[in-house]
Amino acid sequence: MFIQQSIIIYQIKIGSISNASVFQIGTTGSFQTYASLNNTGQFTEVLDKPEFDAPIVPLSQPNI
Repeated sequence: MFIQQSIIIYQIKIGSISNASVFQIGTTGSFQTYASLNNTGQFTEVLDKPEFDAPIVPLSQPNI
């Protein structure tokens, strides 16, 4: 299979990016995942558990 694309983007706005975000333009033959955990702030103590003002909504397991 041969796929040829021509994509022209004049402007793109991304509202937010989180740790598990994927931004893709075009197609991909294979998708390699990558994850890393880095202490870039040189923190020495564990943070307290955050308090949420809004209720946490449980998510269902995706069907893959």
